[in-house]
Amino acid sequence: MSHHVGTLHGRSVGAKQIFPARSRAYFASTYPEGAHTLVHDLIEHPLLELEALAALGESLPASSVEYNRGDLPIGVDRKPGSNGMTIGETIRNIGSANSWAVLKNIENSAPYAALLHELLGELREVIERATGRMLTPQGFIFVSSPDAVTPYHFDPEHNILLQLKGTKTMTVFPAGNSDFARDENHEAYHTGGGRELDWKDEFAAQGINFPLRPGDALYVPVMAPHYVRNGPVPSVSLSITWRSDWSYAEADARAFNAFLRRLGTSPRPPHRWPRQNRSKALAWRVLRRLPGIDKG
Repeated sequence: MSHHVGTLHGRSVGAKQIFPARSRAYFASTYPEGAHTLVHDLIEHPLLELEALAALGESLPASSVEYNRGDLPIGVDRKPGSNGMTIGETIRNIGSANSWAVLKNIENSAPYAALLHELLGELREVIERATGRMLTPQGFIFVSSPDAVTPYHFDPEHNILLQLKGTKTMTVFPAGNSDFARDENHEAYHTGGGRELDWKDEFAAQGINFPLRPGDALYVPVMAPHYVRNGPVPSVSLSITWRSDWSYAEADARAFNAFLRRLGTSPRPPHRWPRQNRSKALAWRVLRRLPGIDKG
């Protein structure tokens, strides 16, 4: 991934970094396993205004758009249903739509890809020094109505969420702790299941609350369970994400464990960083190429 040279919002790319030096230093000291807040200088950008986002949503394939009602409980047992509007209507009326929307894989649009690569380029050296090559860079934009809830779930990417408009609080739980996400949840997700997790009210006191305002960012480790409560005004956030050889190996080890569990065993969960999962990952990569094997 090359460092893009050009102009973003009237400034020369590279002339001023969006993540200041103190944020890059703090990120370097905690990546990849510590959830932590950062600051950024991306408060306003023409690509991130509501009308531009509505147009982007209308241009994306259905597989890259997800939106639903925002008055949801923290725990849901399946993907919520539609809000009855189009994605364009949802975003343009987000103040009153009582909805939560995400635009996925924005890197498939050239202007958004340039922005994503610029942001990740500022952190590339730190990331690759710790977890090796930065793989599969992707961007996601979240647009939320006042008081909307994003239910309890996890994600397979290394993720930095930049808060752009409005406020929200993300509550994050320890990654790899089976008290908050059972091994079977991981295994199901990595063999084609959903990312929604089982919620128990007693979890609430054990999560870390990260209040986010415009100019704040939050790093969320791979597969760290979390949920989000939006503030009293509409919110726009940008997630910049990437994968690593370690994250892919963890995913493949989970998929292999799902196979072992179907054979009647109780496999040990994969290791968290910095320990590796090469043996199980390799076993799954070989197994999934074999014909006639039930891969879940």
